[in-house]
Amino acid sequence: MTRARGVVASRRRRKKVLKLAKGYYGGRSKLFRTAAEVTVRAQAHAYVGRKRKKGDFRRLWITRISAATRQRGMSYSRFIEGLTKANVQLDRKILSDLAIRDEAAFDKLVAIAGSAAQ
Repeated sequence: MTRARGVVASRRRRKKVLKLAKGYYGGRSKLFRTAAEVTVRAQAHAYVGRKRKKGDFRRLWITRISAATRQRGMSYSRFIEGLTKANVQLDRKILSDLAIRDEAAFDKLVAIAGSAAQ
């Protein structure tokens, strides 16, 4: 019986890791062992980053809404409270977009929130 060697499988495995490490500095992109270490770490950071991204965007939207409402003489918390009482169901992403792109619509929302909060 002929001897079976795992050459093809191991080469594929190494190529896969080195492909992931493409663009890294020095031996990190050339040497398999080093590339394997840094790609594992990079993938872990990417996983965490995908989770953090959601909170980062929410924080950005809240900051934008807060700035827009303060220009119109209202605090962010009063604005959100007023929208909740008025049963306006727009998420922060849409509210942030309206504050930037459609100021007339945002002014109406501020008026609705102001009248509902009182």
